Amino acid sequence: MKILHICRQFSPSVGGLEDSVLNLGRSQRQNLGVDAQVLTLDSVFGRPGKLPHRDMVDGIPVTRIAWRGSTRYPLAPEVLRHIRDFDLLHVHAIDFFFDFLAWTWPFHRKTMIASTHGGFFHTGALRRVKEIWFRTITPISVRAYSRIVACSYSDADMFSKVARGRLQTIENGINQTRFRDAASRTPNHTILAFGRFAIHKRLNLLFELVARLRRNNPKWNLIVAGQDSNLTADDLRAQARACGIADSLRIVSGPGDAELRDLMGEASFFGCLSAHEGFGLAAVEAMSAGLVPILSTITPFVRLMQQGAAGVMINPDDLAPGTRDVEALAASLPQTADTMRARNMDVASQYDWNSVAQEYVRVYQQVLGRSRPRSAMVTAGAE
Repeated sequence: MKILHICRQFSPSVGGLEDSVLNLGRSQRQNLGVDAQVLTLDSVFGRPGKLPHRDMVDGIPVTRIAWRGSTRYPLAPEVLRHIRDFDLLHVHAIDFFFDFLAWTWPFHRKTMIASTHGGFFHTGALRRVKEIWFRTITPISVRAYSRIVACSYSDADMFSKVARGRLQTIENGINQTRFRDAASRTPNHTILAFGRFAIHKRLNLLFELVARLRRNNPKWNLIVAGQDSNLTADDLRAQARACGIADSLRIVSGPGDAELRDLMGEASFFGCLSAHEGFGLAAVEAMSAGLVPILSTITPFVRLMQQGAAGVMINPDDLAPGTRDVEALAASLPQTADTMRARNMDVASQYDWNSVAQEYVRVYQQVLGRSRPRSAMVTAGAE
């Protein structure tokens, strides 16, 4: 079986989508005998320079193609030149590739599935336009896909109307050995946040939370690790100064896995007050390290708590109660740290990429074993 994973960003870019495609492709190639390859764009958003057209990443063959336009909707029609030899196209995220391959389906007629990865509502930018697009264009594009796979239950809720009859939920996994048991063995007052420096992550609220915590206990401090996105490290420093926590914040730009694991070893807590997550990868990875999560009340995080995670949920609109909950939990850590560590690692262990990869292969086999999508784009108006 020859599968082409198509995504706008891939390694060396760092993020939840990139990590998901890497782990899925690697598991399929190494453990399931699938010839999984990746097609992506030839640059990392926000970084200068072009990447090699052909590459190999962790044993996965990668093809990178040129693009133009905005990073919000990068145009790359050259994708059609690279899909001929594949049995199935697995498109990741709802973007240009998703729409373009759908609307050109009458010409290439490839079997396709798509994974949602949060859709395109990660930020409030152009929200009205996005909502109109999602109600009008996306339902038509969906018809070219044999299956739409929601990467989380919040995604499933979002896509339930536009993808009815084709929707299936397969939650993402994590690399179980990457950060396992890496958190500090000594309870402390350090919070770690990691991931893209993006507006929807609402790091400014995390800064405000730390400011509140420090009013009662100046031992609290925060480490933020990741890479520039629609915010830069300088933007974050300015926000921290405005909250009065510049001296208690450390920013680490572009950490590799080894450095990030070391940073986890300095912390007892993980913080993410994000407005939106497709799955919440960083939170699950943090729990696998044994960190105690401090999370916003969005659907993926609520689900983690319902599965037994030990941590604190905070309403971003009212930080005061959450601040008290964090203070109380921190005070209990000398007695409860080992139990909470074990609980969080156990919940994280349920998200295993090998199992996820097997589920996707079953989907591939199912859709390849039957006819093309019942409503081709040339007859989309008939449904």
